[in-house]
Amino acid sequence: MQKVTAYPNGIFCWVDLSTSDFEGAKAFYSQLFGWEADDPPPDGPRYANFRLDGLTVAGMGELMPDQQAQGMPSHWSSYVKHDDAEAIAARITEAGGTVIVPPMDVMEEGRFMMAQDPVGAFFGVWQPGRHTGAQLVNAPNALVWNELQTRDYNVEKAIAFYKQVFGWDEVRQQEGYVGLAVDGRRQAGILPLDESRANIPSNWTVYFLVDDVADTVRRAEALGAEIHVPETNLDERSSFAVIRDPQGAYFNVVHWPDEWIDPPPAV
Repeated sequence: MQKVTAYPNGIFCWVDLSTSDFEGAKAFYSQLFGWEADDPPPDGPRYANFRLDGLTVAGMGELMPDQQAQGMPSHWSSYVKHDDAEAIAARITEAGGTVIVPPMDVMEEGRFMMAQDPVGAFFGVWQPGRHTGAQLVNAPNALVWNELQTRDYNVEKAIAFYKQVFGWDEVRQQEGYVGLAVDGRRQAGILPLDESRANIPSNWTVYFLVDDVADTVRRAEALGAEIHVPETNLDERSSFAVIRDPQGAYFNVVHWPDEWIDPPPAV
């Protein structure tokens, strides 16, 4: 079990879902991944932690009425841990990004901010308080990878931005894929998109590890999801699929051999 008690700076530590249908999404992910959702607070916006074996794996909040009226789709967001959100906000601006939501307190849980990088992808930053982030990662039915998808001509600009903001190092891989590492530990990647996928905007997408991609796809479809990319082999031992949940949020499921899965990050 890949339990995490604290994250180093610059590591993706949390993902959450913003959805148009809180109860519908709760039912879908609970049945698909076996997650259990905390009860949302009685006052304020509806937000809950998903848990697996009692450990936090992701969060879920309901899109506000004005966001839905503006046509904002359901979506997953990814958050990078850092102990100084204000310093990161300044670096984002200096590096050519845009701070969308400046650092703000979330009760005693921590501080968060939202930003957009120079290639158009949105991401968050989490400064932990009581909430350290996902307590379970790199395990079946939990987060295993975050990936920036952007036009191939944007890749170098994205690399330069994230290196300046978080100190990430690039690790060139086959077929143009770029790994992103912190102190030698790969923790995310960049997928260059060619013109055949020009309809996909720049975005940070999430991957959840599963034991059986084909079975997960079958069950997701039975629960009302759409399969955007069917099971696709990466090699003879690994495969992935892209799923659109019943509320419209896209996510990925992937099966990797055990030796590809890093130990949990540690400080």
